[in-house]
Amino acid sequence: MRSWTGKRYWLVGASDGLGEALAHRLSSEGAHVIVSARSEDKLKAIVEALPGGGSWQTVDVSDDDSVREAAAAVGQVDGVVFLAGVYWPFSALEWDAAQATAMADINFTGLMRVMGQVVPQMVSRDEGHIVITGSLSGFRGLPGSIGYTASKAGTMSLAECMYADLRETGVQVQVANPGFIKTRLTEKNNFRMPFLMTPEEAAGYMFRHMNSNRFKLSFPRVFSWVFRGSQFLPDWLYFRIFS
Repeated sequence: MRSWTGKRYWLVGASDGLGEALAHRLSSEGAHVIVSARSEDKLKAIVEALPGGGSWQTVDVSDDDSVREAAAAVGQVDGVVFLAGVYWPFSALEWDAAQATAMADINFTGLMRVMGQVVPQMVSRDEGHIVITGSLSGFRGLPGSIGYTASKAGTMSLAECMYADLRETGVQVQVANPGFIKTRLTEKNNFRMPFLMTPEEAAGYMFRHMNSNRFKLSFPRVFSWVFRGSQFLPDWLYFRIFS
């Protein structure tokens, strides 16, 4: 088990859902949690409710200056968890340029911006913990998922690149790929979502993973087999099944 008492963890994208639930879990274990998102009112309310206290810092991960200013205000941290994400379901037949670009710019490029501020300082002191939130949807292309699936595939690939570079250092990199979580994002879906988790259940998976030495966790396990196994299917069969 990792020692959490007194550790400073910056949760980027923690105004509700999985981020809020994970903030409560880490705070209850003794960590000082810094929650970040765009909504100041939501962040204040979360900090007031944290069992072990914490702090907040607004940030817009789609804006370079905002990320730089937020990182400077937060200061040195022991760990960072990237959870920021937006989602609108639509297909290439109904392309929404603004929404597609927003998903890419927040879900993936936003991660790049945050990592650009925290990774160099962790590397310089050879110490740190980085947790990136991917998605089961990121393993292969899916219908009706323009923008979101591609952005999550990018985050998962970036996590693998970082792990390859940093695995022999004191900087630990992990990626967690959850399935469906009951949040304001999945409320937009008009289809049945198997193995739907509450934010608290998903935070439990994340917390156990963060206590391990493993690089990757895809969950729930049984549901993840569908997506992980799909990587081995030939294109003609995969698209016949999934599209």
